[in-house]
Amino acid sequence: MQDKITLAHGSGGQACRELVEEIFLPAFSNNMLNPLTDSAVCEAGEKIAFTTDSFVIKPLFFPGGDIGRLSICGTVNDLAVSGAVPKYISVGMILEAGFETDVLRRIIASMAETAKEAGVSIVTGDTKVVEGGSADGIFINTAGVGIFSKNRPPLTQKAMPGDKILISGNMASHGMAVMAAREKMEFSPPILSDAAPLAALADGVLQKGFEIHAMRDPTRGGVAATLCEWVYDGIDIAIYDECLPVRSDVSAACRMLGLEPLLIANEGIMLLSVPERFALQTLTALRSTKIGKDAAIIGEVKEVKEVKEGKKGGNVYAVTPWGTSRKIILPRGGLLPRIC
Repeated sequence: MQDKITLAHGSGGQACRELVEEIFLPAFSNNMLNPLTDSAVCEAGEKIAFTTDSFVIKPLFFPGGDIGRLSICGTVNDLAVSGAVPKYISVGMILEAGFETDVLRRIIASMAETAKEAGVSIVTGDTKVVEGGSADGIFINTAGVGIFSKNRPPLTQKAMPGDKILISGNMASHGMAVMAAREKMEFSPPILSDAAPLAALADGVLQKGFEIHAMRDPTRGGVAATLCEWVYDGIDIAIYDECLPVRSDVSAACRMLGLEPLLIANEGIMLLSVPERFALQTLTALRSTKIGKDAAIIGEVKEVKEVKEGKKGGNVYAVTPWGTSRKIILPRGGLLPRIC
């Protein structure tokens, strides 16, 4: 762990993991926190999903979304991928003195519209104002609560040998949209963020009764970060380059800038680890929706029995169309800071 906090600690890579594991977990450790899933599963008479998030994105408005839509989508999605039905959201605002009220109205209207789209209610909140120059205009903190139906327990969130890895849509759209807007890259048409609430998509798959072992929305650190968090001793995850869905404009931008789409943030897709016998049915269910029309099976979970270099699996690797492979690891430096 470094002596001082850097932007890399907030970008979803190795530095972010070290911050959590070396500072936060030792102080706050408990059975609900320790799994480090997108939402904690808590007991309150019945099991509920509980999550919190903060949004410090720059710029505040970008093609396909804004900080308000992002704050609702991010909270809803964390609840949805736990297997819960999102219900209630709290909103905390930190406003900078001098922030324009017309801009605030636009953000609040976007939040209200997105909450209606997602089927959740904003039920409580708080506002603080700080001196000019202290908060980049506006920071938003949210917390969300979701409920589990009686016939749908929380997901185990553990990828199992033999599972297929599915993705519900195109990768890297959000991160590249924000980067292009921030750096004033004149793409025509502009790259659009994929920011969207996923509650209906996740619920639609779960309602069909398919067995789902794990489900996550790959935000900071992208698809690579989620897969690296899913592997453990005894399994590897293999993904196939030719199966990875990326929009053509996003792919072109990544190539031009030398960026890896697997590491770029998303805000409107989810990853699923599904037993092979349910994989094609789950894929069909995803593709039958507008938001999941580009879903794909991108890889598989492989059991590892042989110990190599003192380690029994726990790797993520990408296989090229030529049969070669490369190991996917969490980067140590900063990725794209301030993307959510």
